[in-house]
Amino acid sequence: MEYSEQLQQYARLINEQLRAYVASIRQKSIVSEAMEYSLMNAGKRVRPVLALAFCEMLGGDVNAVLAYACAIEMIHTYSLIHDDLPCMDDDDVRRGKPSCHKAYGEAYALLAGDALLNLAYEIIFQNSAEAGDVALRCGKEISAAAGIDGMIGGQTIDLLSEGKEISVEVLKQLHALKTGALLTAPCKVGAIAAGGSLEDINTAACFGQTIGLQFQIVDDILDVTGSAEVLGKPIGSDAQNEKSTYVSLLGLEQAKQTAAQLKQQALDLLSPYGEKAWFLAALTEALSDREQ
Repeated sequence: MEYSEQLQQYARLINEQLRAYVASIRQKSIVSEAMEYSLMNAGKRVRPVLALAFCEMLGGDVNAVLAYACAIEMIHTYSLIHDDLPCMDDDDVRRGKPSCHKAYGEAYALLAGDALLNLAYEIIFQNSAEAGDVALRCGKEISAAAGIDGMIGGQTIDLLSEGKEISVEVLKQLHALKTGALLTAPCKVGAIAAGGSLEDINTAACFGQTIGLQFQIVDDILDVTGSAEVLGKPIGSDAQNEKSTYVSLLGLEQAKQTAAQLKQQALDLLSPYGEKAWFLAALTEALSDREQ
């Protein structure tokens, strides 16, 4: 199977399940509309795809990890809704469409983000009746990645760093938490759901951390070299918000070199799995070469 075909197959499975979860919401309202508006807004689905791919690489059934993968995507979407708010990054466009708060207002956008976060945990708890210890382990990984020692912790450092000069080490810590944690979690969750060994789970964690940093550096590069039309969001927002980036600290060329080195590190982590890792290797290449 070709990479693009497998990616579409994973995305189709994820999107169908996400639609089913949205359809199951009993209290239909402007908030549920806002939830669906942002959740189904043409996301790349990188995080849930990672969960499915790691599970399948290790011989697991993708259906065993699908619920957790969708929960992670809901948490990611909630973080984007909140990140776009005027009190945070104040972005009016997301994926080529008005941000949630521009389409529905700040109050309903805030509630939509909160509701997606809570729906994610409801899904995890629902699975605990059948999956037992696996659901608890996956839920722990997801909640830790989303919390103060993960994504929220990184966002806090980001806010505190605005308008200040920070070191590359602080920037790495910022993005290891803000971006990397929610890319590492699906890799680990996929390994756990597949019944992987401790070595498999540790490899998944290292892989997630590596591509998380690579992903952020490419984001920083695209914020300078990309176009708003292709990215589906404004470019140059980091400079406008006085944020330190890998490009501002390292320069464009060194940032590109660092991203290339991280890509190779990620590929090296997959090498022991041979042909079984073909899709994850192709995904690593695609994340490095992306234009949006």
